[in-house]
Amino acid sequence: PNPVVNAAVTGGSLAGPWCGRPAISVGRFLPAWGMGPYRVIRPLGSGGMGEVFLAVDDERGGEVALKVLRPELCADPAFRQRFAREVEAARRVQGRSIARVVGADLDAEQPWIATEYLAGPTLREAHDGVDLRALAAGLARALADIHAAGVVHRDLTPSNVILGADGPRVVDFGIAWFGDATTLTRTGT
Repeated sequence: PNPVVNAAVTGGSLAGPWCGRPAISVGRFLPAWGMGPYRVIRPLGSGGMGEVFLAVDDERGGEVALKVLRPELCADPAFRQRFAREVEAARRVQGRSIARVVGADLDAEQPWIATEYLAGPTLREAHDGVDLRALAAGLARALADIHAAGVVHRDLTPSNVILGADGPRVVDFGIAWFGDATTLTRTGT
């Protein structure tokens, strides 16, 4: 337990040498101490199982998207198992059409996964000017890469497609399924 989490859960502000930036106001929590070699910079988004942050890799340099399991779910073995399946599914897929996994710690008190950071809007955020042919070709390539790895994404939505400079990339394998796995989702989850 980190004292910073307690302040963040109540909607407090955080400041400190961990990022060398002014106070950051957060809504739920912010792992200000970082995870592994990754130092958190700012929140990027959230979902049912976790929160995603922009972070810096202090060992190798560069930015990553750091997804951490929500603190209130860390003690639940079923959620830890679902998070582990997400990491496994993302690691199985190769190709330039997904966010590459660069690190993970599933045994941490608060499990996390780090993927390459993809700058750009999601398909949901995009407005006019989207090249539909390039989008269709990129998504077809992504689905081919995903299915070639024996993975079914199961959540290909506009929020899970990042429009990067090199084309669309698929992210968030939170409810993915792969051929040798059992189903961990149920109605309403």
